[in-house]
Parts: sequence; C-alpha cells; structure tokens
Amino acid sequence: MGMSVDSPSLGPGAATSAPPPGRAASRPGGRLPGLDGLRATAIVAVLLFHLDPRWLPGGFLGVDVFFVISGFLITTLLVREHAREGRVDLRGFWTRRARRLLPALLVLVPSVILLARLVEGDLLVGIRRQAVGALTFTSNWLEIAAGSDYFHSTAPQLLMNLWSLAVEEQFYLVWPVVALVLLRLAPSSRARAGVAVALALGSAVLMAVRFDPSLGATRVYYGTDTHLMGLMLGAALAFAWAAPHRAWTSTAQWHRVRVPAVAAAAVVLVALVALLDESTPFTFRGGILLASLATAVLVLGVVERPTPLRTVLDLPVLRWVGERSYGLYLWHWPVILIVEADLAWAERSADGYLWSRLWCVVVTVAVADLSYRFIETPVRRRGFRGTARHALHTIRYAGTRTARIVWAGVAVLAIALTAVLLTAPTRTRVEQLLDANAAAARVSPTAASAGTTGSGARGATPGPRSTAPAAKPAPVKQTWAMPTGTEIDGYGDSMMVGSVHALRYYFPGIRMDARSNRQWSEGLKVASTRGAGNRRAVILALGTNAGTDLDRARATLDALGPDRMVVLVTLHGRINRIASDNAALKELAKGRDNVAIADWDAALEGTTRQLQSDGIHPSLVGAHLYAKTIRQAFADLSERHTGKAVTLKELPVP
Repeated sequence: MGMSVDSPSLGPGAATSAPPPGRAASRPGGRLPGLDGLRATAIVAVLLFHLDPRWLPGGFLGVDVFFVISGFLITTLLVREHAREGRVDLRGFWTRRARRLLPALLVLVPSVILLARLVEGDLLVGIRRQAVGALTFTSNWLEIAAGSDYFHSTAPQLLMNLWSLAVEEQFYLVWPVVALVLLRLAPSSRARAGVAVALALGSAVLMAVRFDPSLGATRVYYGTDTHLMGLMLGAALAFAWAAPHRAWTSTAQWHRVRVPAVAAAAVVLVALVALLDESTPFTFRGGILLASLATAVLVLGVVERPTPLRTVLDLPVLRWVGERSYGLYLWHWPVILIVEADLAWAERSADGYLWSRLWCVVVTVAVADLSYRFIETPVRRRGFRGTARHALHTIRYAGTRTARIVWAGVAVLAIALTAVLLTAPTRTRVEQLLDANAAAARVSPTAASAGTTGSGARGATPGPRSTAPAAKPAPVKQTWAMPTGTEIDGYGDSMMVGSVHALRYYFPGIRMDARSNRQWSEGLKVASTRGAGNRRAVILALGTNAGTDLDRARATLDALGPDRMVVLVTLHGRINRIASDNAALKELAKGRDNVAIADWDAALEGTTRQLQSDGIHPSLVGAHLYAKTIRQAFADLSERHTGKAVTLKELPVP
C-alpha cells in the first residue's frame, strides 16, 4: 500500500497521492496503485548504477523518474486541497514535508559520520560542508561551489546522494506558492499546465546550453535551475489530470493510442537507462528531458485505469520496495562507501567484489526497513511533539538506571560527533600522495624548452605554453633499442603523478610532465610545444577523468611522429566508458609501428592491494606494477623492430 495522502515524502520516498477532485480513488485510502512499483524500479536503477556504473550506465536517470512522480503527486495534493478548501495551508504542507523528511535524515547524518570514522577516515573529507548541506537542503549548491564532481571524484563524498533531496526541497519551498498563484489567477488547467511545461522546457534548454563537456556535467546536473524539468513535467501532468478531460484521457484519440504510447514510453525509458551515460553529451542535451517525458507518459498510463503494467507494478514486493524507497535512497550510497572501505580486501577479486556488492544491498535494505518502521512511520503518525513525548515517556518508565544509560549514551555520541567533525581531514591520503608527488612529476620551463636529458627540477613551476601544435614532427635518431630512463619523456595525469617514484625507480633519469586531471587536449599542447626536444621514447598516460579524446590522441601521435617509440597506457576504473576508451586506444595503435599499448587495466585483473582506497589510483605496490607494465610495453616495441627479445631484470619492490 502507498503512504498516507497527507504525508508525501520528498525524492525517492515521494508519497502516493489521491486522485484529483471529482475522480474516485483507485483503492481505499485514496492511494494511486502502481506508483509505488514505479518508484521501486527507479530506486533499483539508482542502486545498480551506484553499485557499479558498468551494470547500468544510465541508472542515474532513476532520480529523474522520482522527480516526475514527486512533481505529479505534490501538485495533485495542492490542487485537491485548493478545490476542497478554497485555499492551501502552506504551513501544514511544509510541516508534513518536514515530518516525512527530517526524522530519517537526522538519524542518517550522524550515524554514517560516526561509522565512517571507525572504518576509514578518508570518507570524512569535506564532511562538515556535506553535513551542513544535508541539514539545510543546500547540498547541490554547496557542492557546486566546492567544485565537486558527481561522476568522477578522487575524494569519496559520504553524503553525495543528498543533492537530489536538496533540489526537491527547494522545489517544495517555492512551488506551492507558485502553484497557489496559478490556481487563483490562471484561467484554466490548460494554462496552468502550459506554464509548468514552459518552465520544464526552459530548464532543459538551460541544461543543454550550459553543459560543457570539457568542464564536466556536475554544474548542470546538480543545479536546481538546470535540473527542474522532471518536477515541472510532473506538475504539468497533475494540472492536466485535474481538468475535466483528465489529461485528455477521456478522448477517443487517447484510447486509440494509449497502449502503444505507454509501451513506447517504457521502451524509451529502458533504452535510455541502459545506454546513456555521463560521457554522452546527449544525456544533458535532451536525454534527461526525454527520460522525464517517458516517465510522465508512464505515470499517466498507470494512474488512468487498470492495465497489465499496473498489475505488475502493484505486486506486493514492488509496493514494499516503493514504500521504503526514501530510506533506500538515503542509506544506499553511504552504505556502499563504508562497506567498500571495510571490505577493501574483498574488492580485489571478482568473487569478493560481487559478494561485497550483495552485502551492500542486504545492509541497505535492512537499515531502510528499520528506518521506515521505527523512525519514519512513528513520526509521520504522531508528529514531532507526539513522538518526543512518547520517547520521553518510554525512557522515564524504563527505570532510573536505563534512563541514565540512555542519556549518557546520547551525550557520548554527541561529544564524539563533535570531535569527528572538528578533526575531519581536508584531503584524502590519495590526494596527499598526489600533492607530494606533483612537484616531482613536472619539469622546469628551461628543461622543457631546451630538451635537456635531465629529470627536471623538482618543484619547479611550468612556464607558459603555446597552444599551437608543431606543424611537422621533428625527426629523431631512432635505434629501436630498449630505451633507458634518460631517453624517455612521460606525459600523464594523476595516474602518472601517483606512480612518479616507481617510474623513476624503473627508468632512472626519466623526464615527466604530469598533473592531476590532465586531458588529451593539454597533452597535445605540451608534447607539441616541446617539439624537437622530445626524447626518442614517450609515455602517454592521459584521460582518466575525461576519457579518450580520439581526435586529440591521434593528433598527439602525429605531432610526435613515426620515429619515436610511444607507449599508450590504458585506463582503469569502475566507469562504463573505460572499455570503450581502452578499445579506442588499442584501435589508435593499430597501423602505427612505433606505438605499443601498456595495458594497465588488464594487468590489474586478478590482483590484490594494487589500488588506493578510491579504486582508481595505484597504491605504493600498484605503482610498481604500473611502471613494470610500461616497461614491458617498451620491451615489446623494441622486439617488434629489432627482432631481439629484451630481457628485463626483476627489480625488488623497495
């Protein structure tokens, strides 16, 4: 069964509402059947995406399904109340929202902070900002201001998933006032729906215009202004559903197209969830809007009359999941991060990884069910004061000793929480390592321009670089023998930065120019600017954050020319695009006799302890595997041209 009509939740826990005035409820209590099931499918999509983006690349679109349902249900409540009372009790509306949202949130935030402190201190980086954002429903804007990246983040964000809760709460604070104005001033439901549609389209256009692939999608994805289309389309549907024509479902035309329209919407939504990902510009230039439109059609098809689809969505198991979807959404991401940190040993094998993912699901479902039964439902029924009185009464009559233990426990937890917040780290160990290595991974301007064979001045600041690539690659005397460190240049991103000491160990005298988040566009610039100063062997390890830019990668190889030995390093990470990025690198190397692949991704298969806690950057041990993989690629390239096998001495890991 759905949640009570007077207490819809925000976000994934949005309540099931009653139908508009004049239309009979579909079941006792005024709950609309099927919507809990639709929410259940949405939370499953989000959960799969966060467990592993490769399993469901577009699973993040489940949030947009929630947005449409929430916009529809909340606006329906406002329309019903206005039709029944001639007014909207805004204070009552906001109070019900607070009852539905705050209890579980107030338990979640301190609980996961304390648990994270016990398991992995790196999970607390930025936690003060995140906690403030969570409790003030401003997470999305605070993370935008902090430069956070939703899709690619070196520092794990414990409360990252609360951005959508912030978007919805901001919507709920403003929209009731706007809806009330429309109900009083707009002449018809068609006009009200038109205003909502115009706002949805405006938000979608703003997302498309402001999206810049080179800067990432976080600004347009987090922004309330650019991610309002789902909520507004749901609101438009609610206005139309309240009209006499019931969103035009009373027409003969609707009855003719109803079945194919709902089926097409389901196919479109499934296809988008399965095929879109964060690296596809279409996702932010129409994809999210299309997913929201498909969801609106599905909502209309589900609430309009009984159908096989509604029967499936109304199955008890889906209703059960849908009723707890708010708690599932709140808890799933912190649980995933904490379990990953606690069972890091299990993450390094295929079987262990799958078992750890299953354990994340079990813990999330269990905690969400407890939250629903003992936190959310009691407060929703009794209110804040009633729940507080009941709790105090229970403690008082449990005995003096029990009461003292309870209050002492509360005091200890409060002190511990304060201490954790005050002492939370500002940088993860991975970031500290990258910062420490950064100076050693950059060359001096003099060395860069002169093409010296030294390893570069430690801590020097690079000078200005020309953006124009070299017109013609400068020839180099090539023997195709296995290169020494003094004959190698390295251009890379944070993967090379994190491996700088291992690369110097295996290639003494190597000259590196690397920095975190370096993309192929910058790699092309620095390699082209050095021109004839490039040594006879070059390592290219770029694109971990932004992926393989095939055009610029090809231009970089062209700038280096066919006479230099070049090693391309593959990417690794639990990101859907990794497979296609690496396939593009391997395809690029085909037909170029001077280019070899160092398959870092393949080298990690079946290994343990090779990566940092973020699952991307090499550990101290992994950095040596990284360097050895590159060394083997140079050996293979040398053998390809000379016909002589290269014997590589096994060096002890210091």
